[in-house]
Amino acid sequence: MDDGRRVVLHVGAPKSGTTHLQSRLNRNADALAAHGVLVPRAPADDGPASLAFRAALDLTGVRLGRPRRYTDGWWPRLVEAVTTHDGTSVVSDEALVRCTDATAARAVRDLAAGGAEVHVVYTARDLARQLVSGWLEGLKHGQSLTYGDYLARARDGGLKPLRTYDLPTVLARWAGVLGHPERVHLVTVPPAGADRDLLWQRFTAAAGLDPAWAPRPARRSNDAVGLPEAQFLRALNERLGDDARRGGRWHATVRDVVVGRGLAGRDSPRVRLDPAHHGWVAALTATWLAQVRASGVDVVGDLADLEPVRTDAADWVDPDRVVPAAVGAADAALGALAALAAPSGEPVGPPAYDR
Repeated sequence: MDDGRRVVLHVGAPKSGTTHLQSRLNRNADALAAHGVLVPRAPADDGPASLAFRAALDLTGVRLGRPRRYTDGWWPRLVEAVTTHDGTSVVSDEALVRCTDATAARAVRDLAAGGAEVHVVYTARDLARQLVSGWLEGLKHGQSLTYGDYLARARDGGLKPLRTYDLPTVLARWAGVLGHPERVHLVTVPPAGADRDLLWQRFTAAAGLDPAWAPRPARRSNDAVGLPEAQFLRALNERLGDDARRGGRWHATVRDVVVGRGLAGRDSPRVRLDPAHHGWVAALTATWLAQVRASGVDVVGDLADLEPVRTDAADWVDPDRVVPAAVGAADAALGALAALAAPSGEPVGPPAYDR
């Protein structure tokens, strides 16, 4: 670890192992503190890891359905915690990827107060898997857009989340604000099937930490649902309409009970990129990687990890079509409904203002 004050700002991207990394950071906050590393946390009665999340929403002004009372004033609280710490601070939340040039400049200015050296870490996975995960994450939050329409919008530039995956734009924003591209660290997410601890090792290398300082494994990860579960979830969202979306009366139930307890983590066929879309995804990735190589940012990992793997057309199943093996979809539905009925037949409280 460097001498003096240092702030590591992990800004995303969404669906790039951020939940896993944040879980490990928070679970080992006390162990890291013994080495002079601060992982800012809210009071215990305010929910796990909410300080960085609320602060990011306050900074960016993107509240994701939360009321102002949930976000207002949290960025200054985070800044105070970091600027009064004599050592390294690690702040991680993917909502920070929504920063504009102006809010990114404010973030660096505020966190650098008193002479701290600010570094930015951006974790990224290949665009093929990123797009799939983005569609599945949308379903978890009440969206009902078909997979085909989702990919078409991404191809044609009409998909807002694609902006948070745009490597050159995000990296250039933070490099420009810092004035030191070498203080921007691009961490590549290992390919499917790799040792899961490899992402943690790469992240700690970028952050200047010893991975041994956080020995306890992550407890949480944002596991995606499989293909039959996704089909069921999209049909459910269509039926519930706005009630399944952020702020809706069934949003917390769908997200936390139907998905969290009933659908996630099942051993089901995975949703994969439509082979018909591989060409533009590969071409866009090649353009992005060429710009990254010329940018001067620090790459931790292998840029080859970000090259999309082509889906075998013979094995691909369209999520917008009914799976012939209807038993899988029926079993997924039964699992979800059983989880929903277990606590009660009512929504899980009012819309939950947490992660």
